Amino acid sequence: MNLAIWLNRNANLRGDAAALCLGAEVCETYSGFAQKAAAVAGALKSKGVRPGDRVALFAKNIPEYLIAFYGIWHAGAAVVPVNAKLHAREAAFILENSGAELVFVTEDPGAPLSKITDVPLVDLKGEMFSEMSLSDPVPLTDRAPNDLAWLFYTSGTTGQPKGVQITHGMLSVMTLNYLADVDQVYPDDAILYAAPISHAAGIYNMVHVLKGAQHLFPVSAGFDADEVLDLGNEHGPISMFMAPTMVRRFTDVAKARGDRADGIRTIVYAGGPMYNADIIEAVDWFGSKFVQIYGQGECPMGITALSRDDVSDRNHPRWRARLGSVGRAQAAAEVAIGDDDGTHLPAGEIGEIMVRGSVVMPGYWRNPDATAKTLINGWLRTGDVGSLDAEGYLTLTDRSKDMIISGGSNIYPREVEEVLLTHKSIREVAVVGRADPEWGEIVVAFVVSDSAIDEAALDRHCREHIARFKRPKTYRQIDELPKNNYGKVLKTELRKIVDQ
Repeated sequence: MNLAIWLNRNANLRGDAAALCLGAEVCETYSGFAQKAAAVAGALKSKGVRPGDRVALFAKNIPEYLIAFYGIWHAGAAVVPVNAKLHAREAAFILENSGAELVFVTEDPGAPLSKITDVPLVDLKGEMFSEMSLSDPVPLTDRAPNDLAWLFYTSGTTGQPKGVQITHGMLSVMTLNYLADVDQVYPDDAILYAAPISHAAGIYNMVHVLKGAQHLFPVSAGFDADEVLDLGNEHGPISMFMAPTMVRRFTDVAKARGDRADGIRTIVYAGGPMYNADIIEAVDWFGSKFVQIYGQGECPMGITALSRDDVSDRNHPRWRARLGSVGRAQAAAEVAIGDDDGTHLPAGEIGEIMVRGSVVMPGYWRNPDATAKTLINGWLRTGDVGSLDAEGYLTLTDRSKDMIISGGSNIYPREVEEVLLTHKSIREVAVVGRADPEWGEIVVAFVVSDSAIDEAALDRHCREHIARFKRPKTYRQIDELPKNNYGKVLKTELRKIVDQ
C-alpha cells in the first residue's frame, strides 16, 4: 500500500479541513494538499521519474516540503530527506549514493549545493515548483509493503553515511505503533515541525495525515520557544517532537513567561540523554505532556516508549528508575539484551540492545557488508548498550561506542577526525564528547601537532568540509594520544581528562 493513500482519503472525507499552515495562516486544505501532491507526481513522471526512483529533499521546514514529499510518494518514488543542517558536500554525497533523480531545495541550504552537483534542483519557493504543483494530476501509483518509501542516511561509526531502507510497510506499522504506545491523534489536533522535518520531527507526519490533523510550520522554520508557546495558544492542541536540549530551553522560557503551555498536549522527546532533573522540572511545570521514545534510523521511532503516565508518575516505588529508562518495547518490536555472540542475557544484565520486528529495516542501501554486520540471525544489533528489568523497562547504560549526541543530532567522531587530519598542521587527532548543560554534549578534539595550533584556522577548515554543528567546540593540544599495545587510541582515557 502506498501511504499517500491516507492523504487522498482525507481529501475525499474532509477536503475543506485545514491541512498545511505557516504560523497562523492556513496555506492548504486537505483537498488542495492532495491535489497539488498529485500534480507534482504528474510533473515528476513527465521528467522521467519512475516507481522506485529516488527523489531528495534538502530544504528547511516549510509547507511546500510536505507537498513535494507526498508528490514523490504519489508518483511511486522514494523520498530521500536530507538534513538541512548538513554541509553541501555532505548532501552531494547522499545525492550521488542514493542515485537521486532530482532534489527539492530551499535557497538556504540549496544555493551552495547547486555549485557542486549535477542533480537537477527545484526550489520549493520558485517558479518551477509552482508550475509543477499546477501540472495535470496523475493517479496514485500502487506500492507493495516491502517497496522503498524513505531512504534515511545515518552516519556509521566509520563516518561513512549509510542509507537505511525504510519501506511503506515499516512506516505503516510505525504509525500504528504511535497510536498504540505513544499518543492518540484527532482531526482537531495539530503537529508542529520545530525540529528538522527530515528526521524524527517529520517521520510522525504520517500519523497526522492518517487522522486528518493540521500540520503547522513555524515562520522561523526552526525552534523558537516563544514562537512555539504562541502557536500553542493559537492552534492547540498541538503535538511535537523535541530533543532533550529543546525541552530544557522550552522549560526555561515558559517559566520566565509564566506560561504553562496549555495549548501543547504532547511532547515526544528522544535523540539524546534526558537528565532526570530536567524532565522532573518540566513535568512539574507543564504537567503530563511528555512521552519518551527510543529508536534508530534502522528501526525508526519504534523500539521502546515511556508513556506519559510513566513519565509523570511519582508514586511508584521505582519511579525514578523508570524515569531514567527509555520505556518498554513498542507493540511491533521485540527487544532483547545480548552478549558479544548475540546470546540473550537475563533481566538486569548489561549487554548490547537487540531488536527484531516489522519496523526493522531490511538492510542498508547497496551496502551488503554493513547489513551483514548489523542484521544477524534476524536481530538488529543496535550498537547501544543497556539492560532490561524484570518488567521490561529498558535502560541505556551507554550509547554506540563513540557517537556524540549534540542538540539531538548524531555526530560520529571518525567523520570529524578525518576532516581534521587533512589539515597540514595536524599529525594525530581523536574526538570525544563532553557533557554540556545546553547541548547535551559538545565535540572536543585532542590534537597532536608539531607547532602551536591555530583554532580559528581549524574551525574554518571544518566549516569548509562538514556541517557547522559537527565541528569541535574545544581543541586540546597534547604531546601524544594514549594508546594500547596494538596502537589503538584509548578514548576511555581521553574521556577521563576531557573536563580537566
